[in-house]
Amino acid sequence: MSDTINANRKFLPFLIILFVGSGCAALIYEIVWFQMLQLIIGSSAISLGILLGTFMGGMCVGSVMLSRIISTRYHPLKVYALLELGIGVAGLILLFVLPLIGTIYIGVATYGFWGHFLRGIVCAICLFFPTVLMGATLPAIARWTESTPRGVSWLGFFYGGNIAGAVCGCLFAGFYLLRLYDVVTATYVAVALNFAVALVGYGLAKWAEYGASMGKTTTRSLWMIDAWRVYVAIAISGACALGAQVIWTRLLSLMMGATVYAFSIILGVFLIGLGVGSSVGAYFARTKVNSKIALGWCQLLLVGAIAWAAYALSQLLPYWTSGGTYAVQFQLDLLRCFVAIFPATMLWGMSFPLALAAARLQGRDPGALAGSVYAANTAGAIVGALGFSVVLIALLGTQIAQQVLLILSAFGAVLMFGRSLWQVRDGDRRVRSDRWVGVVVGVSLLVWSMPGPPPSLIAYGRSLLDWGENATYIYVGEGMNASVAVSELDNGVRNFHVSGKIVASSEPQDMRLQCLLGHLSALMHREPRSVLVVGCGAGVTAGTYVLYPSVERIVICEIEPLIPPAADVYFGPENYDVLKDPRVEIIIDDARHYLLATDEKFDIITSDPIHPWVKGAGALYSKEYFELCKERLNPGGVITQWVPLYESRLDAVKSEIATFFEVFPHGTIWGNQDDGEGYDVVLLGQEGPLSVDVDALQERLDREDYTEVWYSLNDVSLGSAVALLSTYAGRARDLGEWLAEAQINLDRNMRLQYLAGLGLNTYEADAIYTALLEHARYPDNFFIATEATEIALKTQLARQHEGR
Repeated sequence: MSDTINANRKFLPFLIILFVGSGCAALIYEIVWFQMLQLIIGSSAISLGILLGTFMGGMCVGSVMLSRIISTRYHPLKVYALLELGIGVAGLILLFVLPLIGTIYIGVATYGFWGHFLRGIVCAICLFFPTVLMGATLPAIARWTESTPRGVSWLGFFYGGNIAGAVCGCLFAGFYLLRLYDVVTATYVAVALNFAVALVGYGLAKWAEYGASMGKTTTRSLWMIDAWRVYVAIAISGACALGAQVIWTRLLSLMMGATVYAFSIILGVFLIGLGVGSSVGAYFARTKVNSKIALGWCQLLLVGAIAWAAYALSQLLPYWTSGGTYAVQFQLDLLRCFVAIFPATMLWGMSFPLALAAARLQGRDPGALAGSVYAANTAGAIVGALGFSVVLIALLGTQIAQQVLLILSAFGAVLMFGRSLWQVRDGDRRVRSDRWVGVVVGVSLLVWSMPGPPPSLIAYGRSLLDWGENATYIYVGEGMNASVAVSELDNGVRNFHVSGKIVASSEPQDMRLQCLLGHLSALMHREPRSVLVVGCGAGVTAGTYVLYPSVERIVICEIEPLIPPAADVYFGPENYDVLKDPRVEIIIDDARHYLLATDEKFDIITSDPIHPWVKGAGALYSKEYFELCKERLNPGGVITQWVPLYESRLDAVKSEIATFFEVFPHGTIWGNQDDGEGYDVVLLGQEGPLSVDVDALQERLDREDYTEVWYSLNDVSLGSAVALLSTYAGRARDLGEWLAEAQINLDRNMRLQYLAGLGLNTYEADAIYTALLEHARYPDNFFIATEATEIALKTQLARQHEGR
């Protein structure tokens, strides 16, 4: 057997290359499947937690079950090749089955406990089989090594190769495949990688000898070597790693801007750290270093690394400059991630091969060893991801959550060092005890002094240096899905912040936009009775509807539970205390999921989601989303959609408008200016052609029961029908040439989030608005008015477009 093992060692480097390909495919699948499933089950923290738990749970089961199901007499490389082939086939099938599963789910979707349970069932049906196969790949190939320090170190190198591939998959998908193509192309690439790895693996099996004796197992109890300490420690390590990823991703996305590119950079650096650490740990695993003590040192050093990351993310990196070209921003964001999280991720990466070495038994099935350690690490990761994202951050905040990380890492170190403390001579025990007292004191000081994120970061994010020091923070909260803040400037203006961005304010231009979204839709409908508001924000848009005497029901769909109470307390006068109105129902859910799950139809849907450059927001600007909204409109119903021109690019704005007009071909555009310059626009859509009787609209505003409506419009300088309609900026049939090359944002490509993500530091709002108005024409047969009213309207429109 020894000669066979020595002969096969020359093939081990080739296996690392195979694991690189396997890891690359796995990350592409993860990104694609998460994107597709979020469109079905929603993108709330609970939905994402269910999704992540199912994905990692399948890998955990696969790592444990392989050694119990597959006999050691089968050639490991052939087993590995079949697993990769199975993953590729499953990925291909899932691409076509997921839409069908989504259709079935829509028919039975609900809310509350059973709704979340059903989402879990959907994820399990979709992900369990391929993720079980993914989890089994490392234990399968492990059987081709031996349970010696050198053999175990190769497992660490395999793991590192897998993570290196994951880095490639993460960056390849985020910056190329999904940016230029779609989930179909990305899936085909991943499937091709799986098939190639399977083919090469099966070919190597023809050359590499394997005897059943190589899989010989021991019958000694694992408890005789205190292996349980290793499994608990590596589980804690996994929990801390995923918990930290959740926390640090939130904090980094605040200062970097939560674009799809920022998330790719954060995940890429996190994986690079794990991969480098795994290689370093694999090297130490083959030396004479005591693996248990080395594993303990990793956990102890993690205490300092986590403390450093917390300090860097709250006291150092937020104050670095931001902006410039996208290339400059990319380099700066990359450096931020390396400075903050690389030390800790490298130590977590080192922990896995050291845990393998610490838990090994001579003669034990290497597949069972790799599977059990991997399962413990993955189980801990599941607990960490769910516990920190769904519970700890929402209840205690990121500061206390990071203190928990410190304490858990210190406990992992104590677990590995504990016995060595007492297994010394009496003369040395006092010295060792004194050292431990020093460690305990040091850890306690780090926990006590752990800094939390400054309110200015939570509120202003990447714009902290520009605005953060000039505001008073009257509310700051960290929720399950987003961080929320309310600030007040010296001039009395209040800003409402979500995820480091101002989403509403009492500034004139913002109040006008929020009122325009509401009043425009309500006045274009003859007698609205039911309204759906997508995105609560400060509640101003929703508040406009309580002023209309015909409105009987207002549904506000908001993903973050902290937002409605904050809007009620700090923007009550501006939103007409809408959240206290008995006609209002608050739905805490992803708006798209709500629209999928409900059978209710509305007279008005107004959609004001977060900026489209935010990762995931593109799902609320896609063609399929607008089609869903159209299905939920009553006959004669109207929809308004916010489109920002600031912090955006021309191609992104064109994509948003063209996608909307694909579904609402009779749609119109209404502009909102800031000091005479373009700022943002509102899209208005309905089932068929629309015409507006200007004089009848003025008569409606003059009615006694519309007095509050008039006052609301007058407060934002839109106090007449002519003033309101003078915000007109174009319609679909006049903009065909301008939108000819616009990219349609579809569920399968989410093109908008990639286009908008490149416009983070661009300030071309007025130039974009000017380009839009160059193609606008006075709409014949759209405005119906007396001669005098038409002259007044044309005069107002000319003033709005003056100088362009």
